[in-house]
Amino acid sequence: MDPEGSQTPIEATSAHPIIEPGYTLGTVTDKISSIVLGRGTSKGWIFGFAIAFSLLMLLNFTVGYLLIKGVGIWGINIPVGWGFAIVNFVWWIGIGHAGTLISAILLLLRQQWRTSINRFAEAMTLFAVACAGMFPLLHMGRPWLFFWLMPYPNPMWLWPQFRSPLVWDVFAVSTYATVSLLFWFVGLVPDLATLRDRARNRAAKVVYGILAMGWRGSAVHWSRYETASILLAGLATPLVVSVHTVVSFDFSVAQVAGWHTTIFPPYFVAGAIYSGFAMVMTLSIPIRKFYNLEDFITMRHLGNMAKVMLATGLIVAYGYMMETFMAFYSGNPFDRFLIINRMTGPYAFFYWLLIACNIVIPQIMWLRSVRNNVAILFVISLIVNVGMWLERFVIVVISLHRDFLPSSWGMYYPTRWDWATYVGTIGLFLTLLFLFIRFLPVISIYEMRSLVEETDEEKPKK
Repeated sequence: MDPEGSQTPIEATSAHPIIEPGYTLGTVTDKISSIVLGRGTSKGWIFGFAIAFSLLMLLNFTVGYLLIKGVGIWGINIPVGWGFAIVNFVWWIGIGHAGTLISAILLLLRQQWRTSINRFAEAMTLFAVACAGMFPLLHMGRPWLFFWLMPYPNPMWLWPQFRSPLVWDVFAVSTYATVSLLFWFVGLVPDLATLRDRARNRAAKVVYGILAMGWRGSAVHWSRYETASILLAGLATPLVVSVHTVVSFDFSVAQVAGWHTTIFPPYFVAGAIYSGFAMVMTLSIPIRKFYNLEDFITMRHLGNMAKVMLATGLIVAYGYMMETFMAFYSGNPFDRFLIINRMTGPYAFFYWLLIACNIVIPQIMWLRSVRNNVAILFVISLIVNVGMWLERFVIVVISLHRDFLPSSWGMYYPTRWDWATYVGTIGLFLTLLFLFIRFLPVISIYEMRSLVEETDEEKPKK
């Protein structure tokens, strides 16, 4: 195969290998590093980055206006004190879960199909956590006092309330972000050294050389690299479960009908992996198309991600079913009313839309022809992302707008500032993603080279 010429069609291979045959160690390195070190920047990248950066500027404007005017510009009220801010926080945290799952758990399980998608999945985790972390701080109303949540000694001995899950969030999310960042950077070190050695620009050599931390590929370096990778993977694995479990405690420890349920921790974790894999697929399909990476991100990768989405989607569907069943089986009139209100109340359209997006439509992925169709998989991934956002909206808003006393019922209507803040965080996410694609290898060069070596060793010798 000529890596710079025509490529073997993916559909022509029936087995859907991890990497298309015909690549050598040199061509793998050339193919991936050329995206970063190639001359000039494509017009498509500039156009996409301009749109993303414009949305980021919208976020800067809305946050600045929020700090001047206060959270009253949002649609939150009494009784709906939690609105878009908490909805978006939970949604972004969920999106960040697939990166850690692909990187850590599949690494420990020796799943080779992760190699082509783990790098930008890890980056997606960091960018999603950056977007998520903004919302609790902005929701405080006085975000410059965020340090009150930290356990620091002060003259008046006013310690944070450690029985509050909102404080647990600070520790869980910050730990998750730190371990994910370390895991992502350690995996980048050998590739940064490759870029350092291949770069022709003096400034690029210096920057990549500093980031490579003196990597020379010695046996000692590789030994420490593998040890650090395994240790960080072992650390990150329980975080996949713990972080969204702690986020679910924000709701499940409350007495509000619809929140006070023990099924929330596993239900939230499954939903996070569901939405996370949907976002990985949403990003991987355009990346493989625009940068001609169909030989690296093959149909096997997309098919495996579709199967994981199908499995976690069924777990989410089970959670919906058990939530409805227990509301009626328990005999609690408030829980029963909540379910009826979701199905027939003023927000019923959003409830049935989320059922369609999260449960009904993804069932077509049972068909192999659907799992082998890139366009349909891309549309389904977008639908699941919308559906998982609607799920968080239903949990937060519908549970709050009609509580125990009919006299305190109310409606929640997001304002233009709610929407602007949400769209702005999408701009932040995409801006970071475009910069990552332009300046860092989107696929792990070292792991793909290792995969080629293993494939060559398995070939029958003549």
